[in-house]
Amino acid sequence: MGSTLLGLDGQPRCRWCAAAPEFLHYHDTEWGFPVTDDHHLFEKLCLEGFQSGLSWRTILVKRENFRQAFLGFDYRRIARFGAPDVERLLGDSGIVRHRGKIEAVIHNARMAEEMAQREGSLASYFWRHEPDPAQLAEPQTASASSQALSKVLKKQGWKFVGPTTVYAFMQAAGLINDHAADCVTRARVEQARRALTLSAA
Repeated sequence: MGSTLLGLDGQPRCRWCAAAPEFLHYHDTEWGFPVTDDHHLFEKLCLEGFQSGLSWRTILVKRENFRQAFLGFDYRRIARFGAPDVERLLGDSGIVRHRGKIEAVIHNARMAEEMAQREGSLASYFWRHEPDPAQLAEPQTASASSQALSKVLKKQGWKFVGPTTVYAFMQAAGLINDHAADCVTRARVEQARRALTLSAA
């Protein structure tokens, strides 16, 4: 089975985007495009943690509810959450009501606050972990870079940041362009990544 399939427009796309109606737009406009905003980076890492043991569709269809419940993933505000907020979130049917994952988001918000103070921003830290594209395996194959970043984050005290979660985060945030080689969106992502590199130069 190939890594792509033809869409209704006749263009090849990563095969996974046909698995649910919500995936096509996400694939074409968001997945893999470079993210440099700290709140969006924190959101992506948290949502990948929530996905653990679940389907991405479950998370994607609830994403606006997650954003509302977690104040737009403003980690500085989430870091002030306490026990009453945990109970409130556990009663929110619009999100995944998993105590461990909810508490991990609050804990990680405090870790993110420390990271931003130490590193200047989450973006400056995470983008330092962007792997050399020339050293990556075939698209959609877990890389050593995600394992290394997972190990570092765990050492710093972050929770729900195993290698699989971190790899999915790196894919989603554009730290890796993991679109299939002949996917029509891959070139657009690469163009966005080059523009980011030029703007940082």
